Amino acid sequence: MALPPGAFATADDEARPALADEIDQIIKDGKAANAFWGVQIRALDTGEVLYEHNPQQAFLPASNMKLLTSATALDALGPEHRYQTTLYFDGEIDGSVMRGDLILKGTGDPTFGSSEMAGTGDPLGRWAQALAKMGVTRIEGRLIGDDDALSDRFYSEGWDVDYITRQSSRLIGVSVGGLAYRDNLIRVNLQAGEDGAPPQVTTAPAGYLDVVNRATTSERERGRAFDIRRSFGDEEITLTGSVPSTYSGTLHMPISNPTRFALQSFQADLRQAGIGVNNLKAADIDHLGEKPSTEGARVLFRHFSPTLAKILRVVNKESNNFYADQIFRSISDSGTANASERRVKKLLEKAGAATDAISIRDGSGLSRKDLVTPAAITKLLDFMTSRPASESFEASLARGGEPQTTLQYRLKGQPVRAKTGSLEFARALSGYTTL
Repeated sequence: MALPPGAFATADDEARPALADEIDQIIKDGKAANAFWGVQIRALDTGEVLYEHNPQQAFLPASNMKLLTSATALDALGPEHRYQTTLYFDGEIDGSVMRGDLILKGTGDPTFGSSEMAGTGDPLGRWAQALAKMGVTRIEGRLIGDDDALSDRFYSEGWDVDYITRQSSRLIGVSVGGLAYRDNLIRVNLQAGEDGAPPQVTTAPAGYLDVVNRATTSERERGRAFDIRRSFGDEEITLTGSVPSTYSGTLHMPISNPTRFALQSFQADLRQAGIGVNNLKAADIDHLGEKPSTEGARVLFRHFSPTLAKILRVVNKESNNFYADQIFRSISDSGTANASERRVKKLLEKAGAATDAISIRDGSGLSRKDLVTPAAITKLLDFMTSRPASESFEASLARGGEPQTTLQYRLKGQPVRAKTGSLEFARALSGYTTL
């Protein structure tokens, strides 16, 4: 077990030796005696280190990486920052027919069409209905996805390959992109069939994901024994094994290409609204010989995300990996992991932390190439208390025992604001407390 920093604290001289003895006893005794520990406790008022154990050793931070992502995003973008997604039209309108280019341009908004934040709704569906109400009956030309705000490397270096090929989860293995939509997830609904027959499978939105159904329905009433494999880099899943006769459930499968997913979803929404799109061809802007400009194009619709401060509450309190990775890429001009790493390290250096041993490959902490020292996190936490966004940063952290957060069943009643972290063979907890 790795516990990168513990917490900031204030403590009197008499309490300090007792605190050190108690922590030493935890480290030396019990089931974690053979673990590799890293702890640093620093007083906010003086900056004095009250306790430390391997403070400069680099550990897997797990989801404590989200603290670095959040702090850097607040510093770089500001708590009131809102991501924009815009639909442009460059062409002509002939009666009820639009001819030309529809350009859907993203800025890396993780909440666009997301189900993880109340009030975001489905912008693409609303826009399709609005076009129909404006009298549009057919659109001919190109539907172009502009995802250039972030790089086209959808997965982070150091992720376990099983995150991508074996997981059926909205929590990990979700691709990152400049034009994200619906959390880059597709719903797969399974319903048991007759004994020995394949289960019924539907997807939402329909028609995007190819499903190879080799599973069967068993006569047993309980026990899920089926497996899902995703083909790397394409939109196909294979179901094997069996489901019980009473099974009915929904899985959330990450998609491989966010831009293609957003474009095809919008085409489906336009059809649903009664608008003909047979001659509207979807294209990623990176696949065009000459990239169209939006400089002279007409803005049809523009969607603004919730503020960054509100988004970060989901990132840290609920430990949303997808949101964190989207935000991490968006803090650099090029939208690459390397550039974002430099941005985070620059902030750590401003906080007085050494960065030589630090490695940052994503914003969520899922990468096993992420390495952070306890001293760097305590320096950052201390530094953030004096920054303009300090209130937003602290408000993004869960209180002890706070419902529907990662601290729901931990530290209830304690004066704590903290971020948890968990990977196989790694545990982390960092934040603020009062002793």
